[in-house]
Amino acid sequence: MRNEENARIRHTILKKVESYDDQALNEKPSENEWSAMQILDHLHKMEEAITAGVAKTAEKNQRKKAMKKPIQVSVSRKLKVDAPNHTVPEDRFFTLEEMKEKLNDSRNRLYEVYTHADEETLENNSMPHPVFGDVPLVQWFPFIGYHEKRHLAQLEETLSKIDEKKK
Repeated sequence: MRNEENARIRHTILKKVESYDDQALNEKPSENEWSAMQILDHLHKMEEAITAGVAKTAEKNQRKKAMKKPIQVSVSRKLKVDAPNHTVPEDRFFTLEEMKEKLNDSRNRLYEVYTHADEETLENNSMPHPVFGDVPLVQWFPFIGYHEKRHLAQLEETLSKIDEKKK
């Protein structure tokens, strides 16, 4: 598993936002873009959805094996993918403390699911991804890291635009 890599990416994301106040983090650079908080909310919702899906699929253990996919391409923002409806961020004011708690809770749940699932179950079961098709459960954990890395670049752009507005 990639606990260390996922933890490093999450740490980097949280370091990027810690010097901003809640007002700035909730500001959208434009009408069509997400605020920094909305990006974090999306990451939280995505992690929750993946964790729930992996837990449910592992529990059923229907042995729906799939070929490993090139999930590392998820980092590239050249391929535009619309967020699934259940992962679209809320359009409301969040505090950073509230969001950190949500992200911490979803990460702890993810670790819990992967700790309790055996390797054979993770290798021999899969769940669908909107771009890659069926992805083995064992790949969903690193996918979260790649997904967060993708949004780290978006977060950096968003914060840069917010900084520019203040000049």
